[in-house]
Amino acid sequence: MGESLKLFAGDLKNAFKDLVPIVAVVAFFQVAVVRQLPENLTSILLGLFIVAVGLALFIRGLELGIFPIGENLAIDFAKKGSLFWLLLFAFTIGFSTTVAEPALIAVAQKAAAISAGKIDATLLRLTVAFSVGFAIALGVFRILAGHPIQYYIIGGYVLVVLITFFAPPEIVGLAYDSGGVTTSTVTVPLVAALGIGLASSIKGRNPAIDGFGLIAFASLTPMIFVQLYGIVVYAISPQSAHETIEVMEKAVKGTVEAHETFQLGDILWDLLAVLRDVAPILAVIFFFQYLILRRPVVRLHRVTVGIILVILGLYAFILGLEMGLFPIGETIAFQLTAMKNDLLIYLFAFLIGFSTTMAEPALLAVAIKAKEVSEGRIDDTVLRVAVAMGVAVGIALGAYRIVAGGSLHSYIIVGYAAVILLTWLAPRYIIPIAYDSGGVTTSTVTVPLVAALGLGLAENIKGRNPLVDGFGLIAFASLFPMVTVMGYGIYAEFIARRKTS
Repeated sequence: MGESLKLFAGDLKNAFKDLVPIVAVVAFFQVAVVRQLPENLTSILLGLFIVAVGLALFIRGLELGIFPIGENLAIDFAKKGSLFWLLLFAFTIGFSTTVAEPALIAVAQKAAAISAGKIDATLLRLTVAFSVGFAIALGVFRILAGHPIQYYIIGGYVLVVLITFFAPPEIVGLAYDSGGVTTSTVTVPLVAALGIGLASSIKGRNPAIDGFGLIAFASLTPMIFVQLYGIVVYAISPQSAHETIEVMEKAVKGTVEAHETFQLGDILWDLLAVLRDVAPILAVIFFFQYLILRRPVVRLHRVTVGIILVILGLYAFILGLEMGLFPIGETIAFQLTAMKNDLLIYLFAFLIGFSTTMAEPALLAVAIKAKEVSEGRIDDTVLRVAVAMGVAVGIALGAYRIVAGGSLHSYIIVGYAAVILLTWLAPRYIIPIAYDSGGVTTSTVTVPLVAALGLGLAENIKGRNPLVDGFGLIAFASLFPMVTVMGYGIYAEFIARRKTS
């Protein structure tokens, strides 16, 4: 018990440290720019404390439950030697966890509202969920076959760009954003553990090189499938964007104002929402564990405690966000768009991108695993800073695109070209982790604030269409971390060579 409390105290200390950038950014803009203290200051401070406790519980739960059960499942499937059941398990995990993903539900509902019902929220969610299931299964097949990940990813990016030329403009930003909202806080650690466990159990595979990459697949395929869905929908029923301006305005305002106040009655709903999100994952895990593999869970008591801690941690994390950060963060975003000061918008976009990414639980989980399997060659803190810098640059550039105008397609093509170039220059061990970094940056903390900023900008700037211009920031936040992480890998390799020469 004493050792457990000591570990939790360390996790709690690190959680508070991770929240410092967010607090600093919000405090600066609230005091220096908006120039007024928030009315609910006590609630905000309490919310931040709850967020820190939630993060600490979440990380401890991952170490006790999610990581071990994911790796053990992968090893057991490898021993069973059944390709069918392994691929079915991978598909089911991807589909079941994505279809109930809160960020995807929110984006799908807003897309349906802004498009005046042309985009069906349920069909969009099923399309994305199917694409993620397909992606995880394809990623598992790649690990089994031993194929280099860059061939799949680069081929996928080329396909995304080609389809974009044929997709209606109203669907492009949404499709790119769909790739960034599919990887949830619980899904990422489980999928990472599955890939690493599988690579560790197959002779000739390297966990650092072959084990990562599943998250990257899950971020890539929705861009393809959603664009194809959009081509079909808009071909069947073409409609001018001008017909839906009034509907779009209401939907955008609803997004920005969604978290203006926190109600105590939301507490029960938050807990039920977390249980709803985790339930499909647990159902799939235990179904395959007991009915397909027919083996008991190793150290079931420890795993159960870990799962409970993950649920409580994620619940506390979301509760704290809704009490503190969401109301004040979204209010600042809305006020900045109304102030018509472009430089302040870019600065806020950069700083909020960096600070929220540093506090992302999914990124923290992947960074811990990256350090472990790379035997210390990858520093988890430096990796997180590199990813956060990528997100910051991406969101700031995405905000500039909305303010200045321009085709999302053009920006994305240049970004993908940079990723492809760096892929050939970066050391092999960093490439899969860099690809995965793009998928773990847009989760519980980042998505609501980024979505509110993008839609708020598109609503307040004359000549912008929220459906065409409002989406896309999440895509920028997913793209640029791949660039910065591979740049970090190239730099680290250069320093290592200098030391040995």
